[in-house]
Amino acid sequence: MPTPIILFELLLALSISVALATDHSPLQDFCVADAKSQVLINGLACKDPKLAEANDFFFSGLHLEGNTSNAVGSMVTPVTVSQMPGLNTLGISMVRIDYAPWGINPPHTHPRASEILTVLEGHLEVGFVTSNPENRHITKVLKKGDVFVFPIGLIHYQRNVNSKNATAIAALSSQNPGVIIIANSVFGCAPDIPSDILVRALQVDKNFVTRLQSNF
Repeated sequence: MPTPIILFELLLALSISVALATDHSPLQDFCVADAKSQVLINGLACKDPKLAEANDFFFSGLHLEGNTSNAVGSMVTPVTVSQMPGLNTLGISMVRIDYAPWGINPPHTHPRASEILTVLEGHLEVGFVTSNPENRHITKVLKKGDVFVFPIGLIHYQRNVNSKNATAIAALSSQNPGVIIIANSVFGCAPDIPSDILVRALQVDKNFVTRLQSNF
């Protein structure tokens, strides 16, 4: 039977691990990011709060349709701490996603955030894949007004399943969620992942890997 001291230490360790799994909580009203600061910290340094102004907490442009004339047929318009300095330390951000007919937001992951998505117009097929060893594919078709959540770190995607444009808006649980697009990361990194590693991992021939790498 664990002693009270051991139980306390276990609970303390658990609480610390949970706290470190999300963005740090602010210790003041706000911490507007100082883009000119040379200080390197986990996040962004604060500018003098007396210099904060309304525009630090403001972004305009999510009413504008993104240009989906690209290979995947979608465009993401982000509102993270890079676009809105007032988001610094608040642990939230958002994006608008526009989809051409049959366009996709390709399989990707956010290493630092969960995502909750709402369809504003159109119909979207969405899905995510659970971690190894199950690798379960959880998917659903959404219509206007539907909401779906993608758990932190899991590979997920969206596809417009209509011949008309679609639009969604999503909130993320980090000021800087990050994005790793699977195909770009595996086949478009610099320098390349050695082709013999990809050949063995994907169980394909080298020419196929070389062709994929040339696309990215």
